[in-house]
Amino acid sequence: MNDTSAAVAQLVAAHHRDMTPEERLHVAASLYETARTIVDSSLPQDLTREERRLAIARRLYGNELPEAALIAHAYYRPTMTVR
Repeated sequence: MNDTSAAVAQLVAAHHRDMTPEERLHVAASLYETARTIVDSSLPQDLTREERRLAIARRLYGNELPEAALIAHAYYRPTMTVR
């Protein structure tokens, strides 16, 4: 569904063209974080860290990624190297 008028769509496209790559990245990251926060707030509070990460990944990525990738993400623990 697209209920945006052509004139408004052209204004939005022009605004995006005028943004620097850094500005576009910032906007995209902000939109992602907002979506992630909304999804997170809809989940039960008693989920483990891994269950929460898996539920969020499933909600955001659905069938776009194989289940094995979603599970790997849920259980991923970054290693920190201190120098």
